[in-house]
Amino acid sequence: MASIVAATPWSRIRTITKLELAPPIFLQSSVYYCKRRRFSVAASLSTNTNKVDGQVRVRFAPSPTGNLHVGGARTALFNYLFARSKGGKFVLRIEDTDLERSTKESEEAVLQDLSWLGLDWDEGPGVGGDYGPYRQSERNSLYKQYADKLLESGHVYRCFCSNEELEKMKEIAKLKQLPPVYTGKWATATDAEVQKELERGTPYTYRFRVPKGGSLKISDLIRGEVSWNLDTLGDFVIMRSNGQPVYNFCVTVDDATMAISHVIRAEEHLPNTLRQALIYKALGFSMPYFAHVSLILAPDRSKLSKRHGATSVGQFREMGYLPQAMVNYLALLGWGDGTENEFFTLKQLVEKFTIERVNKSGAIFDSTKLRWMNGQHLRAIPSNELTKLIGERWKSTGILTESKGPFVDEAIQLLKDGIDLVPDSDKALSNLLSYPLRDTLTR
Repeated sequence: MASIVAATPWSRIRTITKLELAPPIFLQSSVYYCKRRRFSVAASLSTNTNKVDGQVRVRFAPSPTGNLHVGGARTALFNYLFARSKGGKFVLRIEDTDLERSTKESEEAVLQDLSWLGLDWDEGPGVGGDYGPYRQSERNSLYKQYADKLLESGHVYRCFCSNEELEKMKEIAKLKQLPPVYTGKWATATDAEVQKELERGTPYTYRFRVPKGGSLKISDLIRGEVSWNLDTLGDFVIMRSNGQPVYNFCVTVDDATMAISHVIRAEEHLPNTLRQALIYKALGFSMPYFAHVSLILAPDRSKLSKRHGATSVGQFREMGYLPQAMVNYLALLGWGDGTENEFFTLKQLVEKFTIERVNKSGAIFDSTKLRWMNGQHLRAIPSNELTKLIGERWKSTGILTESKGPFVDEAIQLLKDGIDLVPDSDKALSNLLSYPLRDTLTR
């Protein structure tokens, strides 16, 4: 094994202190097969939370490949509320390993949207912290070190299969009506066979050895017990042939080394948890707690998408929605405080939020209700602030030449009950100014 490891182009793994993390996970009847050695793997349930110095640490990890979707904004909000309610840390991490689609412009837009919503982060881009860097593209050396560690321990092996071979495996599995999993061709290769391919310069990936037989279970804070059959997985790639790490490997290394205690994310990431749990165990880290939040659905109960209208935070901001209204509405998509109250400030949400009250059913995005809620928040703004907000808009749009004065004050007081968005005030004032008052009085 030593001769093979020495041939890797990556540096040797440095000694890293094992984090005191505690997972709600266990494996059943699972055995790793490493070369011709066999050893069992087991993890026990624990009631201890995964903390550093007793502190809750959560993260929001967007990919800068587009605008911040309202679903992502709600995930960020739930993480923020949970951290603030527990006196913990809210970490922002940029997952930009998709080099072709990631852009600096998208990253800046995401940061601006989060700031606009009032979700200030304790660690991350522009802030720093003890667990940086906070962009995945700047953490490649760390991923390579951990990949080498797994190679040395036998949890990972080199796979020299070509794309054509892999496609043929899938076709055969499909004909046999079996899951399209890797057959394990290189899982039992000898040192000599591997060395021969290395000398030829054959491209290879790093594949993770999945335990044979049994199942894996986690206790999700929202969904309860979730289990997977390990036989449906197959050995999976953690490093591509070009040296780029795969998403599930990056996320696991990042969450472990950043001491994340609770992973609160969308339910579409639930299938990823199986691979991540296996990587956690192989690296000697305990798992954080997981909480998978339901998707935000359109009125037809399909996944909310662009075809349903505005879906990004930036779009709603441009339409004139208030950040406090967006935060209030997003919080109610799958959460409630158990009362009839629907009007909350961010401070009140921090005081009342608990992960136990997050619903596992999908939440319907109702743009009509969002508009109504924005109107409620608009009318709750103190008179002097509302006058400044609308008055400055009227001046900037050219409806009025001045942004303040007795007329502006009176007009806003007269019109505010009939508008839900600040831009609505333009038409309302225009209608008021064009009203045929003289004709009405002379009739």
